[in-house]
Amino acid sequence: MSLLITGGTGYIGSHTVVELLKLDKDIVIVDNLSNSSTLVLDRVKAITGKTVTFIKADICDEAALDAVFKHHNIKAVVHFAGLKAVGESNEIPLTYYQNNVSGSVTLLQVMAKHGVKNLVFSSSATVYGENNPSPLDETMPTSATNPYGQTKLMVEHVLFDLAKSDSEWSIACLRYFNPIGAHESGTIGENPNGIPNNLLPYVAQVAVGRLPQLQVFGDDYDTPDGTGVRDYIHVVDLAIGHVKALESLTKIQGCKAINIGTGNGTSVLEIVNTFKEISGQDIAYKVVPRRAGDIGTVYADAALANSLLGWQASRDLNTMIADTWRWQSQNPNGFE
Repeated sequence: MSLLITGGTGYIGSHTVVELLKLDKDIVIVDNLSNSSTLVLDRVKAITGKTVTFIKADICDEAALDAVFKHHNIKAVVHFAGLKAVGESNEIPLTYYQNNVSGSVTLLQVMAKHGVKNLVFSSSATVYGENNPSPLDETMPTSATNPYGQTKLMVEHVLFDLAKSDSEWSIACLRYFNPIGAHESGTIGENPNGIPNNLLPYVAQVAVGRLPQLQVFGDDYDTPDGTGVRDYIHVVDLAIGHVKALESLTKIQGCKAINIGTGNGTSVLEIVNTFKEISGQDIAYKVVPRRAGDIGTVYADAALANSLLGWQASRDLNTMIADTWRWQSQNPNGFE
């Protein structure tokens, strides 16, 4: 039996595929390659010595998904596929709702048609909105401040309603905090199209000379150095969280939201200074005004992941940044 990984050639998806292949799982990847490359499949094979079945298809294409389930004996799905840039979501909200929400509903309909009711969903800590104090736990009220966050929250609502309507579903809804890092080999890592939307790939591209300087959005927050504090988690720890979630689906009746974070906060300037120290490169930066909707401090309460999944993050900040720099310095232009 196979595992279907939607968005499996992306940043988090590819690292999760590596961890699953290490366990000799049979993997089918569906990806439309809108923000990734098939070149990652060669890198995954180089790391693991194993191949996957790759199908170029869009999760909004019901016929294509139906064919995947007809031709492959799928037992569970890990659903990564989705657009993920907050700024872009404000500019093209309909595209985000179509892809992230409608695409997810199409996937769920096809899963139900074929009797596959085991799912790990890629959600986000953005669903906690602006008004909850950290550490954030799964019992807190949810809200969203941008279309990207709304799409994650809407899919969560769909999943909870689906699980209430049919007790055969087992769904782990993983709320990520801030994934960074790369595989320790430097072979795969984050490879965003265009200007990076996230802090670490932006810092790494400044360090490698692709970008001139970093913009630090605000230095007047109520934090130790005035810059925003976030919960950064190594992408391999996050990938292992998906493995643990898949293994724990038999214990999950219905739909369960689970934080995947370290439980620790790190400021933007701590990231910059640690990156400078580890890489030996100067990181030019300029402080600019806060972005609308940003809040000072966000980090997880990850106790539920530990108790329910038997998972906790193990890689520290130095490892996260060293692995990021190894990836970026060995691959200054990404996979190309």
